[in-house]
Amino acid sequence: MGPLHGVKIVEFAGIGPGPYGCMMLADMGAEILRIDREPTGASDIEGIDEQWKNSVARGRKSITLDLKDPAAVETALKLIEKADAVVEGFRPGVMERLGLGPDVCLGRNPALVYARMTGWGQTGPLAHAAGHDMNYISLSGALWSFGEDGRDPVPPLNLLGDYGGGGMFLAFGIVCALMRALNTGEGDVIDAAISDGTAALMAPVYMWLANNRWQNQRASNRLDGTAPYYGVYKCSDGKWVSIAPIEEKFWQLFLHLLKLDEADIGDRHDTRQWPDIRRWFESIIGAHPRDHWCQLFEGTDICFAPILDLEEAPAHAHNAARETFVERDGIVQPAPAPRFQNAKATLPSRPPLIGEHNESVLQDWGVTGEDAPVLRNSSAI
Repeated sequence: MGPLHGVKIVEFAGIGPGPYGCMMLADMGAEILRIDREPTGASDIEGIDEQWKNSVARGRKSITLDLKDPAAVETALKLIEKADAVVEGFRPGVMERLGLGPDVCLGRNPALVYARMTGWGQTGPLAHAAGHDMNYISLSGALWSFGEDGRDPVPPLNLLGDYGGGGMFLAFGIVCALMRALNTGEGDVIDAAISDGTAALMAPVYMWLANNRWQNQRASNRLDGTAPYYGVYKCSDGKWVSIAPIEEKFWQLFLHLLKLDEADIGDRHDTRQWPDIRRWFESIIGAHPRDHWCQLFEGTDICFAPILDLEEAPAHAHNAARETFVERDGIVQPAPAPRFQNAKATLPSRPPLIGEHNESVLQDWGVTGEDAPVLRNSSAI
């Protein structure tokens, strides 16, 4: 059983960080009931046409409720009474207008953890403004820091904001609040903002900046891909490798394997020499295919890895040995992480169809049968 076995969570369907945070909790064994909106077409709220392929929704049960109906709101509140936590990702004020705000819910369940996931947070000048990952990571200095000098910043997909600064901080906050509720019997309201979480992820960079170890200039620092000993290099077959021998002993091994004399290269700590050193390595690494460098470097202490595409990654020997990726019903997906020696976190149940559990969830959650007509009227089965 996963470490969160026995924890019950009501999730109001949303997009991006909320579902991802709930996937993390479901992966750890939490029982999650997702309240979905009535389907209006082929796609769900995330734009997924085939629900069984929505691996981020794994580990849930799904019911549909029309939250504009007071009876449906009452049914939701009865379910919340049985829950340890609630997750919602609407703009500030929406849940209050529905009659499902934190004051109402904690009034029914004082030990409840009420988690709110937004981009800008519940307060502040931008709290009610629309936005997406790219916007939220812009205010922390994070987006500005990605990219080459003299060129536009490069968005790091939506990994940094939605999922790192958003979903992961949401899940972390819920677990922290659950621990407090367990010890005190008192619930809490979590204001999880992507903009806040992204800023928190930038803490080491701001630490280096304060200690004059980081330049407020893109492509001028050893960890932003500019240093010749911490970067990406293209091979003769058009594929890439990542090389990061930062520490001196790793650097010396790197040079040894390349049969290079350090005296010929120059001072790698002199940033003025970085462009020349990088061009030298580009010519060396660019003379051979990626497999050549894998055979020479992989598994050594020079800090090396091939840069794999999305189809190559699951098949890599290390990922295969650790079962980092798993396959279910023909869908390849990342396995639950992290791992535990005693509390086994295994792949939870498949993604539910919208409204799949309308007929069973009331009994499962110990809610009275008088609510069944509400679900039946919302049925998407």
